[in-house]
Amino acid sequence: MATIRGIRPCLWFDSEAEQAAKFYTGIFSNSRIIATTHYGEAGMATHRRPPGSVMTVVFELDGHEFTALNGGPVFRLTEAVSFEVRCETQDDIDHYWKKLTAGGDDRAQQCGWLKDKFGLSWQIVSENMAELLGDSDPEAAGRTMETMLHMKKIDIAALERAHAGETAGVHA
Repeated sequence: MATIRGIRPCLWFDSEAEQAAKFYTGIFSNSRIIATTHYGEAGMATHRRPPGSVMTVVFELDGHEFTALNGGPVFRLTEAVSFEVRCETQDDIDHYWKKLTAGGDDRAQQCGWLKDKFGLSWQIVSENMAELLGDSDPEAAGRTMETMLHMKKIDIAALERAHAGETAGVHA
């Protein structure tokens, strides 16, 4: 079996790779830009990018490596791929929600999903979400699901109240 050194997501941007990497590394702790490559004269007939312009930026978010590629307008980011940020506290959810929605799609999606200003989709969820939704008590799990489906930004306390069967103020 072949040995690999890891799997790194590559995000395709038109020409915003460097701005996106700086934006993301400014939000998440334990993050940094690792390397930047530039287009040269070679391959200009194919890539059509000015020599010296940014080609890729390798960056790290909370210990996970990503590559951002300036590949042109051919492909766009879609909701088919998103990054899930599991948060322990409501303050963490509020923090990442505020930072990642800045300049993004202000028509927030549901269930903790958002789209940032570069078109990348994120899920800002609570660490206990899987536990609440996967409870062996189908009624508790169902109440939690029903409540979550009415949320845009996740409200941990409301999910926990729904799970416990408390109905007052359940929908956020």
